[in-house]
Amino acid sequence: MNSNLVLFKGKNIRRLWDEKQEKWYFSVVDIISVLINEDNHRKAQSYWTTLKNRLKIKGSQVVTNCDQLKMRASDGKFYITDSADVEILFRLIQSVPSPKAEPIKIWLAKVGYERIQDISDPERSLNRARKYWQRMGRSKEWIQQRMLGQEIRNKLTDYR
Repeated sequence: MNSNLVLFKGKNIRRLWDEKQEKWYFSVVDIISVLINEDNHRKAQSYWTTLKNRLKIKGSQVVTNCDQLKMRASDGKFYITDSADVEILFRLIQSVPSPKAEPIKIWLAKVGYERIQDISDPERSLNRARKYWQRMGRSKEWIQQRMLGQEIRNKLTDYR
C-alpha cells in the first residue's frame, strides 16, 4: 500500500492507497477531527470511540466495515488506525452532526474523481508530483534527478 498525507482546509488527513483493490483508505480519526473541528488528536479519538460504541449498539455495519491499517502518526511511528474507504466514510459522515459534513463529502468526491482521471492519464500524476515538490522548495534539477532515479529503479526491478 502506498501512503500519502493530504490536506483538508489546513488539516492533515492520513490515507493509504491499496493497489490490489484500487481505492483509498482514510484515517477515520483524522476525518472525525475535521468534522468536529478538533485539533487535539486525543479528543477526536475519544469522540470516535464514543460514536463507534453508539453505532455498534444501533447495529450499524459501518464500524464493522472499518479496516485496521498501520498509518504513520505525528511521532513518525506506525500505529494500527481505524481506516475506511470513501463509501464507508460517507456513511460515517452522515452519523456526525456537523456543518462541515458537506465540504468533506465534496472533498472526498474530488479525491475519487482525481484518481479516475489519473488512471486514464498517468501524466497528470507526474505533473502533480512536480508541483508538490516545487511547493516544497525542491529545485528543477532535484525534481528531474528524482524522476530519473525512479525511472531507472523501475527498469531495474521490472522482471516481466
